[in-house]
Amino acid sequence: MSEYTVAAVKKLLAATPSAETLATIQADSRKGVQQAYQRYLKQQEKRAALSARFEQHMRLERDFWAHGGQYVAGIDEVGRGPLAGPVVTAAVVLPQDFDLIEVNDSKQLTAKKRAELMPQILERAVAVSLGVASPQQIDQLNIYEATRVAMAEAVNGLTVRPTRLLVDAMQIPVPIAQTRLIKGDAKSASISAASIVAKVVRDHLMATYATVYPGYDFADNMGYGTAKHLAGLQRLGATPIHRRSFSPVQNVIDR
Repeated sequence: MSEYTVAAVKKLLAATPSAETLATIQADSRKGVQQAYQRYLKQQEKRAALSARFEQHMRLERDFWAHGGQYVAGIDEVGRGPLAGPVVTAAVVLPQDFDLIEVNDSKQLTAKKRAELMPQILERAVAVSLGVASPQQIDQLNIYEATRVAMAEAVNGLTVRPTRLLVDAMQIPVPIAQTRLIKGDAKSASISAASIVAKVVRDHLMATYATVYPGYDFADNMGYGTAKHLAGLQRLGATPIHRRSFSPVQNVIDR
């Protein structure tokens, strides 16, 4: 291996090296080679951990597939807590050969990683659908019921009819068998994928609203009641996307 430069060794490590090649690299005493080898080992450990977690998160889907359920949909929501903006829900049906091991609860991923995974999910999924509950619907129905309506919209918009729904701690008003999971976005790959889709879509919406309604810091707080948002609310009043049934907004309106 000494005939290879350190840069060439790095390329070998990046190209799925054979066991024989790895043994030769491990025996190479050059500092640069050993540093590259240690980085490779850490990367492999990280990938093994991701694979193990992914296999755990696919257990429910594989169980339903094994028992005749062709289509399993994961459903999740984003935006129940903010003072402004809609609730966005997503329903995702994954294929049985889905292997995107980095998919995880959207809250555990960076915005950059969510943005990278989103198009890959859309490309590989059997079906993806969105549902939206507007601030007006939230005020009319209450946040829980509005979220259920938006989830039903997402399910009914799928291009295939699921035989089973995996839902993050909610009950959806549709006549399909449902499995409700506490913190389901950390237990099911389908729900995790739905959480990523819903989060990316809602974040994009709130960034757009930030240009329409400046002064509330929507691009950073996504409508949550941060200090900058509350200061803007006190100074500028409520916008059409504020939830008037939420007390911090109602208090400003009642002044």
